[in-house]
This record gives sequence, structure tokens and C-alpha cells, in this order.
Amino acid sequence: MTRFAAPIAEQIWDMKYRLRDAGGQPADLSVEDSWRRVARDLARVEADPAAWEDRFYHALEDFRFLPAGRILAGAGTGRDVTLFNCFVMGTIPDSMAGIFDMLKEAALTMQQGGGIGYDFSTIRPKGSEVKGVAADASGPLSFMDVWDAMCRTIMSAGSRRGAMMATMRCDHPDIEDFIQAKQDSARLRMFNLSVLVTDAFMQAVKDDGPWDLRFGGKVFHTLAARDLWNRIMRATYDYAEPGVIFIDRINRMNNLAYAETIAATNPCGEQPLPPYGACLLGSVNLARLVREPFTPQAQMDMAALDDLTRTAIRMMDNVVDASRFPLPQQAAEAQAKRRLGLGVTGLADALLMLGLRYGAPDAVQATRDWMRAIAHSAYWASVGLAQEKGPFPLFDAAGFLGSGFMARMDGDLRQAVATHGIRNALLTSIAPTGTISLYAGNVSSGIEPVFAYAYTRKVLQKDGSRTEEEVVDYAVQAWRDLHGDAPLPDHFVNAQTLAPMDHVAMQAAAQEWVDSSISKTINCPVDIGFEAFKDVYLAAWDQGCKGCTTYRPNEVTGSVLSVAETAPLPAASDAEVVYLTEPLDRPAALEGQTYKLKFPGSEHAIYITINDIVQSGHRRPFEVFINSKNMEHYAWTVALTRMISAVFRRGGDVSFVVEELKAVFDPRGGAWMGGRYVPSILAAIGGVIERHMVATGFIAGEGMGLKSDPKAMAAEPPRGPACPNCGQYGMRMVEGCMTCPHCGHSECG
Repeated sequence: MTRFAAPIAEQIWDMKYRLRDAGGQPADLSVEDSWRRVARDLARVEADPAAWEDRFYHALEDFRFLPAGRILAGAGTGRDVTLFNCFVMGTIPDSMAGIFDMLKEAALTMQQGGGIGYDFSTIRPKGSEVKGVAADASGPLSFMDVWDAMCRTIMSAGSRRGAMMATMRCDHPDIEDFIQAKQDSARLRMFNLSVLVTDAFMQAVKDDGPWDLRFGGKVFHTLAARDLWNRIMRATYDYAEPGVIFIDRINRMNNLAYAETIAATNPCGEQPLPPYGACLLGSVNLARLVREPFTPQAQMDMAALDDLTRTAIRMMDNVVDASRFPLPQQAAEAQAKRRLGLGVTGLADALLMLGLRYGAPDAVQATRDWMRAIAHSAYWASVGLAQEKGPFPLFDAAGFLGSGFMARMDGDLRQAVATHGIRNALLTSIAPTGTISLYAGNVSSGIEPVFAYAYTRKVLQKDGSRTEEEVVDYAVQAWRDLHGDAPLPDHFVNAQTLAPMDHVAMQAAAQEWVDSSISKTINCPVDIGFEAFKDVYLAAWDQGCKGCTTYRPNEVTGSVLSVAETAPLPAASDAEVVYLTEPLDRPAALEGQTYKLKFPGSEHAIYITINDIVQSGHRRPFEVFINSKNMEHYAWTVALTRMISAVFRRGGDVSFVVEELKAVFDPRGGAWMGGRYVPSILAAIGGVIERHMVATGFIAGEGMGLKSDPKAMAAEPPRGPACPNCGQYGMRMVEGCMTCPHCGHSECG
């Protein structure tokens, strides 16, 4: 008998969390071995390791408590890895030396696979004076380009993908450029962007008042607050970015408001963090705690929820001591505050099993009740740990109890904190759980609604063939096990059919009892009007959310995976690009264009000739010639000419050549060209080839991929973008991240 509820769950475990030796052979022979490895490692800091190992194992057993993927993959391996998921880096100084010191720290953190967040509001605006060098500042956006190039380089070196979050205050003079930065589809591809919105700004929006953009005590520009708000909303409506973070509310509610000021979050937004703050994540699987599902007696096992939460808090507290960190500042910050982020997954499935419709008032109340129970159990557990092991070093009773969040707690708990202290400064957060939710049997992610009740995925076999496999939502499978092919009840709803305000109500109910924040995507229909769309954000503000992220499918953002209400998804058509078995013969004459590239700092220009072939009325690149008078360039330009031309002549989707070239980072330094940071000569060549492809109609725009490829014919449109990891179609926006339902790959790491 297998512990896995679905084949995809076992495949995720084998691919991501199973320990293997140096030769690639499995060291964990079963998932039970993985649970034992993690439990033993997290129990080793206890006075009685054997007793706690068994309790920790029981919490992990049957996927009831799901530590974040880094803990599952790294704990007990003996490897020099961090068990923390994401970091907010140090405050960026407004100086060239300080900025590049921060870049180095970011590279070291991302090298270990950590996602990072930054507030770029501390860098002076574009055009302001730089004293002593007779120059004007290039502004924070130009340095964000440098970070973006660094992230591409770290990824190209084979490291685990690490996403980045960039924030900027709503009163920074460059905020308008920040809002529209990603409307250039080739720019800042490694970043999520969010605007830090203040209480004063929201009041100015409601009052239709003026708004000053300022830096260093100087007002650079004044505009109507409502006009700036509409620009944020229009960018999000059309491009799904930037997100909105209600930063004053975050700081007001923060238990540590007396010791820190927050100005950034991790990449998915569920962890607002101070400089060098780190997020340690884990989730209680609510779907596994429902007793007698789909019956009149169905109920959440509150006693089991309490016990599991208390055990999970102890396990996660031990991770603080067991983990390594990329930087010493991160270790010091984690030790001083012992911040945790315990959340939930499977909430939507649990509601379905209890007969509750996601977003309905009774489901909203159940969510509030469950999250309140988890918060109280977590805080009581942390008070107990403080009695046993001591409170976190920066604990101050008056400051801690004076926070907005602690004001909600019961009097007996507040008194216990005042008497004994508390082990962990913050304890709850709802993080993206896409991959671990698949691992747990395809339970619904975080507090998101069920996205698809069933879909078909193609599985690559060892002999190269592909088989089809149905992936069924956990609650749907539980219904089938009890009722066979009986139709799903009316309370079964999914992300495609829910009204946006139902999403907001659920997020607000959960946020009431979460001391950090929540990663959640509010899915909006493509035909939602702009005014109704803006109302979603105002509702999130009015109902107490700490941020808001929406996704409206359109021609720019792409469509989401379409699903039938009660039927499995039909398999996506075989839309793979066709690659030729033999290269194309060269015609006697080809149309082409020669471009001159003068890279700053280089003595000689580089000349790039791109010749095209016409097939079925479509023009596509066929060969490249790269020449320079600089003999130091001779060997690599010849090699590049031959390699790129060979790829072009094989046909198929060759736009990846551009992306690979543009990702090359020269450690000696890149250059600003045309107001944009270009990380290397090779990246500049990639930009030339890309612009040629755009000019000839081969791709629709910078970074937008193929526009019309006669070799890539499909019987029907893809059901969502293709996954860069497994190649299957159906990428969808979940918890603020484009996520693959087939393999669990997430653009946020």
C-alpha cells in the first residue's frame, strides 16, 4: 500500500524531496524514510530527541503537517543548505558602492536558491544631482535592471530558481516609471513588483486630494492622488502588475513594531520582513483533518488541529537552530526574533467536504474560526516554549503587547505572554503551497479555491513515450470514493466561477487571525469592468487585508487553464514545435539586414548580419554572421556565428537563443545602452537579434516569444502558457505565481 493519494504526489516526492546519495541513488527508500529523516533532524536539538522524533514523525505522517519544500528536501541531509525559503535583503544605501555591495549579497543569497525582496525607495530618483561627479542619477529602475541581470545569471549557472520582489513607496518621485516598468515585456522578467501604499495615500484617493512625490525632504512633483491610483489600477488591470501592499497597516499590526520597520516583502508577499529578515514556512493540511466528510456529521477535528498546530510550532522553532544561512546578518536576524510562518493548505477542500461553498458567509465564518483556533494554539505553544527554552532575545512585553495584532488576543493569553514571554515574535503566515499541495495528494493550495477538479497531464516515460494521467482534486476524489460517478453537489465551485468579492471576503477572514500576511490571487473575469476591478482593491483595503494581488486573463497576461465544471480536462493538443530532422538547405539568395553594435568601452564596433528565409509566407531567421576588427573577439564571434546559424537552420522555436544571450552576465561589468542596463556584449548581441525578429514579424515584441511559426501548428489554442520546466501547457496564476499543475514548477521558486 502506498501513502500517496495520487501518482503525481509520488512523482513530486521523488523529484523534489527524496534524498539521494552522491551517485544519484535513493537514500530515502520510501516517503516514510523522508518523514523519519526530517523528524530526526528537527528533534536533535531537544533534551529528549527520541521522544520528540516520534511526535514529529506523527505530525508529518499522512501529509498532515507539511513543512516547506526546503525543509523536506534539506533537513537531515548533512548538506550546507538553508531551510528558509525567502529573504528580504538589507536596506539599499543611496551610493554606488553601497548599491553594489547589496548586489553581491543578493547574488550570494540567490546562489543558495533563496528568493529575495528589496525596497528600492531608498535610491534617489532619476535626474537628481549626484554631488561631486557632475552627473545626474540614473534612478532606481536602472539598478533594478542590474539585479534582474544578476538573477538571470545565477539561474543560467544551474542554481534553483529564486524569484525577486521589488517594492517602491507610493510617494517616490519615480513611482510612475515603476508602475509601468513591466509593460516592456523584456524588462525586469525576474521581478514581481508591488507598490507600498500608505494610509495617507488611500485617504487622499478617497478625498480626491493632491499627492506629493518626494525624496530626501524635497518635493519633486505633485499630482492628484486619484490619478496615481488609477495608473496603478490600469497597469494591474492590463498587465497583472504591480501588486499593492498596505504598508502602514503591516507596520501597525506588527508584533515587532517597537523593534523594526518593514518596507518590503518576500517574493509572494506573505512575509513582510525587515532588513535581512527570513521566512520559515510550513502548512497544516486542513483537508486531512475533516472527520466523516460529505455526511451530515462532517466536522473539522478541532482537537487534532490544536495538537498538530502545537507540534508544528515546536518543529519550526527547531528549524531556526538547525538551518544554515547564506549571510551572517540573516542568521543573526532569525535568531534574534525566531520568526515563523505557519499556515494552512487544503482549506477549500475542507470546506467542500463540510458542504460549504467557498466565499459564502458560512464558509467565511468557518475560515475565520479555523484561523483563530490555529493562531491561539500557535501562540500558546510559543508561550510554553518560552517557559521551557526562553523567549526570543528581542522580546519586550510592553512593546509586544501594544501591537495591533496582540490587541485581538484573549486576556488570558496576553497575561501569559506578559508573565512568561513568547518564543517566537511572529507565528502565522499563509504561503504558496503549490508543489507541497501536489505532494500531499493534490489538495487545494493555501486558502485558494479549487482551481480545476480534474485535468489530464502527459507523463514522459523512460522509453521516451508519453502516457496520459488524470489528476483529480483531493476533495473530488474523496467524493468519488464515496459516491462513484454521482454529480458533484452545487456547493462545488472553482476559481473560474467565483465572484472576485468572494475571494476578498475569504482573504480578509483569514487575515484577521494571521500575524504576517497571505499569498493569494484574486481571479477576475476577463470581462470585468475597470471600475468594478478597482472596487476589488478598495474592498481589500476596507476589509483589513494587508495587500492585494489580482489576475485578469487577457491578451497580455495570457489565458488561464480552462476547465469543465464536472468533467476532466481534455488533454492539450500536441502543440510541440516541430524540429527538422535535417537542416534546411541554403537558397542561393536570402533577404537580410546588417546592424552596427558599439558596446561602451569597446574600441571597435561589432557588425551583425541576420539573413532570413521565407516559408509559407512567413519570414524567419536562417543564419547570422558576427564580425569585428577586434581580434580578441575573433574566436568567440566565429563560434557564435556557427552555433546560432546551426540552430536557426533546424527550424522550430528559436527565440530561446535570444533569451540565452540576453541572460549572459559579464562579471567585469555591463553598460547602459539607450537608458537600459545591458549586462554583457553577448546580451547586447541578443538584443540586436531580438529587435530584428520583432521587425520581421517573427516575434510579436521584445520578450514575447513566437508570433507566427509555420512549423508550430496546433489543432486548438493552448490551455494556458507552456511550463518552462516540463513543457506542458496550462500554467496558471496561483497565490501570486505562475504555477504548473503538471509538475509543480513555480515562477516564484
